[in-house]
Amino acid sequence: MTEPLDSFYRRYNDVCNAHDFSRLAEFVAEDVEVDGEPRGLERYVAALEAVVAAFPDHRWDLQHLLVDGCWVAAHLIDTGTHRGTFLGVAASGRSIEVQEFAVYRVEEGRIREVWGTADTLSLREQLE
Repeated sequence: MTEPLDSFYRRYNDVCNAHDFSRLAEFVAEDVEVDGEPRGLERYVAALEAVVAAFPDHRWDLQHLLVDGCWVAAHLIDTGTHRGTFLGVAASGRSIEVQEFAVYRVEEGRIREVWGTADTLSLREQLE
């Protein structure tokens, strides 16, 4: 990969924030694993689409980015307005703000592995 990983990740984040998930194959491997389990690109995209279906204005605002070899670590603040059912909670119209941390392994120019966590307890509290 000739592009620095920080630039690669920022482009990936821009595509996610544009909700242009049809372009994710440019960034994510077909056989991507998430949290140690095979996910595949199709399910990876579906998970992001589910977030945006519930929060049409959802953003992943990058706060910190660290690169170590083929690994990228991101601290994000997720924001959006709850307009559809999410985590079993019907649309509330409330705005949310949640901390998220994710670590990605990039191989051959694509994200092959993701480990991540978001503060879903805080999210649930904000929705209810």
